[in-house]
Amino acid sequence: MKTTLIIARHGNTFSPGDVVTRVGARTDMPLSPSGLEQATKLGLYLREYNLLPDIVFTSSLRRTKQTAAQALATADVQCMASAISLFDEIDYGVDENKPEAEVVARVGEAALKAWDEDAIVPKGWNVDVEGIVRGWKAFGDEMLRGFGGKKILVVTSNGIARFAPHLTGDFEGFRQSHKLKLSTGALAVLAHNRAWTVEVWNVKP
Repeated sequence: MKTTLIIARHGNTFSPGDVVTRVGARTDMPLSPSGLEQATKLGLYLREYNLLPDIVFTSSLRRTKQTAAQALATADVQCMASAISLFDEIDYGVDENKPEAEVVARVGEAALKAWDEDAIVPKGWNVDVEGIVRGWKAFGDEMLRGFGGKKILVVTSNGIARFAPHLTGDFEGFRQSHKLKLSTGALAVLAHNRAWTVEVWNVKP
């Protein structure tokens, strides 16, 4: 009995010409027009590839709620999304909502590369990696108990989504063969038969 977990990153929150900042858990921004378009494309993708969810979860942040609502409306899925704090974005600490150029100047390009490639948290960010990993594993177990054989959609943020492959039990192997980052508006699909496996990662509808 196959259980499918679809993990989508919310759409864009910035428009051309905006100053791009590190938007974390303490910055509750809405989607930009292009972000709404990405959410529409997500809904079309879910419908086209037979990934219409039976249950939906978002973070407590507007950008994930709006992405889910737009995608579900586009896919014509009559399903209410439940918001849980597990899927809130990470807290960027002293760099929260700071322009990206300032963040690079403070932590350095090497530290940001280590975050993107190895999930090593830069100094000054408030990220409980072990807690996030435990959260994903507990969520996966709960979904198997309550929704085994169903399709589950989670709309979250980049800082949280990158730890989902821990469900497979081989995060290091995954990290060596994939980029951890999910692009805005992109999705991943994990499936469980006897164990969790990553079927697709960072697909942009």
